[in-house]
Amino acid sequence: MEKNMSSRSRGILHILLAAFGFAMMSFFVKLSGDLPVMEKAFFRNLVACFVSLFMVIRSGEGIRIHEGCLLALLARSTVGSIGIFANFWAISNMAIADANMLNKLSPFAAIVMSIFILKERPGLFDIVTVIMAFIGAAFIIKPSAGIASLPALVGVLGGVAAGTAYTFVRKLGLMGERKPMIVLFFSVFSCVCCLPFMTLDFAPMTWRQLLCLVMAGVSATVGQMNVTAAYSYAPAREISVFDYSQVLFAAILGFFAFGEIPDFASFIGYAVIIGTAIVKWRHDLIVSQPSSN
Repeated sequence: MEKNMSSRSRGILHILLAAFGFAMMSFFVKLSGDLPVMEKAFFRNLVACFVSLFMVIRSGEGIRIHEGCLLALLARSTVGSIGIFANFWAISNMAIADANMLNKLSPFAAIVMSIFILKERPGLFDIVTVIMAFIGAAFIIKPSAGIASLPALVGVLGGVAAGTAYTFVRKLGLMGERKPMIVLFFSVFSCVCCLPFMTLDFAPMTWRQLLCLVMAGVSATVGQMNVTAAYSYAPAREISVFDYSQVLFAAILGFFAFGEIPDFASFIGYAVIIGTAIVKWRHDLIVSQPSSN
């Protein structure tokens, strides 16, 4: 029991650090201006490549993949890259608080994907929370807005892809793969995916834009390292609610830097999704408590 509590505490700490890192990433991506998404994604992952490579080398274990982990690493990297591309496009085309909120559908998506990836069967309560989360997302998406809702739909795709990626992170952690190696493999994979698109559509950058993208990469690396550690230490049901602090960080940054104020419908969506996450977190903690009998 003490060991489980210790792992949960470490998971909570890492998820809070990850939330701050990813909020700062969104801020710098938005601040970098009108650059191609693939260009932004490339520099975001390039920084992570160097940091994770350093950590892998420093570990003394060398650049090697644990036996049986290659397919899971490829799957994690594929859906993770899709998640980043979608999220960056959404950030560039809507308020960063809204984009971050839609990306926070990932824990609920992870519940669904755990059925197929980890063979975990959700209960009725879990299913209801997933439905409630997507109802909340509908308030942010505003389907009646027609084509204007396209950035929000892409944001949902980013959240679902991220949740799938985090489920694979959890699986890789259970398989014994090293956290820096998971990040390194993903970062290199994503950079390689960006290169062909950058070659066809490269936009020259100012020094200010380059600095913003480098800082986005640093912030994303902080977030990536910590979220990888968090989901390796504890399952999503125990720590995911703390990830919603990212929306608060993003909203504050969006207001002061860009004058962004979410509309009333978006606030309703925030309340539904975050409220559902809190209720689910409390429910899971109560269920996980040992019986006093």
